Amino acid sequence: MMAGSGGSSSSNPNPAPKILLAKPGLVTSGKFNRGGGSGGGDDDSAALRSRLPAVGSLNLLSESWDFHIDRFLPFLTDNTEFTVVGVIGPPGVGKSTILNEIYGFDSSSPGMLPPFGVESEETRAMARHCTAGIEPRVSSERIILLDTQPVFSPSVLAEMIRPDGSSTISVVNGESLSAELAHEMMSVQLGVLLASICHVIIVVSEGVQDVSMWRLMLTVDLLKHGIPDPSSATLFRPQSSTMTSDKDYINKSLESGDEYMAAPIFVHTRVCDRDNIPHNLLQMKKTLGKCFSTSSFTRSEGQDASNDAHSSDFEARKDSDIDLKLFLVPSKGKDGSSRPQYESYTSALWKLRDQVLSMNAPSFSRTVSERDWLKNSAKIWELIKNSPIITDYCRTLQSSGLYRK
Repeated sequence: MMAGSGGSSSSNPNPAPKILLAKPGLVTSGKFNRGGGSGGGDDDSAALRSRLPAVGSLNLLSESWDFHIDRFLPFLTDNTEFTVVGVIGPPGVGKSTILNEIYGFDSSSPGMLPPFGVESEETRAMARHCTAGIEPRVSSERIILLDTQPVFSPSVLAEMIRPDGSSTISVVNGESLSAELAHEMMSVQLGVLLASICHVIIVVSEGVQDVSMWRLMLTVDLLKHGIPDPSSATLFRPQSSTMTSDKDYINKSLESGDEYMAAPIFVHTRVCDRDNIPHNLLQMKKTLGKCFSTSSFTRSEGQDASNDAHSSDFEARKDSDIDLKLFLVPSKGKDGSSRPQYESYTSALWKLRDQVLSMNAPSFSRTVSERDWLKNSAKIWELIKNSPIITDYCRTLQSSGLYRK
């Protein structure tokens, strides 16, 4: 269900921002006045801006890899008609650019900064990454966009490695890991989180030869078992819980987890002209279907997980019946031009945006508000970090000899 601008805003006594940009000060006061009302609009908007945090500090993940909701929560409402779109991919493939397009940002508007910062020449020259952790934004249509730090990123690895090779961040159940293994597990955890809390997950790769993101998403599908969606009843833990410990609560949530999976859209950017042809697109779609033929990502668009988990024909589907979304985005010239033979850079982004906005993505198992979605996403993050399945996978990699101990 795509986002609507209505929802429960009329019954919400506290006005909430309608548009969240990179710099709130650049937004006019009318943008923040969702309550309608007459008179005092400027005062209300000024009061609201005074209690909202700076957008630069909205990151959902701290440097210690913990989930924080306090910064972003004031931007969310009790509205239940919203859509969550996340993006994941390696550095420099255009993740932030894609989310800016979905947001509807108009780069020609004077004095406006994009919701998500994009890679500059300086950043590229210094081999740095633009996004750390998870940067959230919310559009006027109540589309919550999640931009994640790059996976398989040398700059992320360089920031978390100690002189002895160990990781400065504890990512799996408090265990001490090498930086290389911790970096690998961070990518897996981000993928599992997005697949659990998003309606749509955009998986971005560079060129047509790189299938590392395909392999990562197959690993995500393998390890996500038992992680519920943000509306699951197991996450609404009563204050007078009779459970003896947080560990018991985590185990119960994992055992009763609903098999929810976000709808994926696979995007390959910086595709050269000779590869950006209809025949290649058809062949890649066929290969993608075979690769994910037995995964949970091939569930029918908009189909509820509970209706399909025990379906007898789930394993018997033909590759031709699998319709995973795949987009090829051509390279963009240094001067911003793009003159490919079949489709331009701008046209490809527009088609991708139309696909995301019109997609009949899977629904959560129950109705949930924006604010409860964020609160429960934090609980899901703890389930992921303490998941016995992911922990066993980490130990298997650790004993494989592929990573430094």
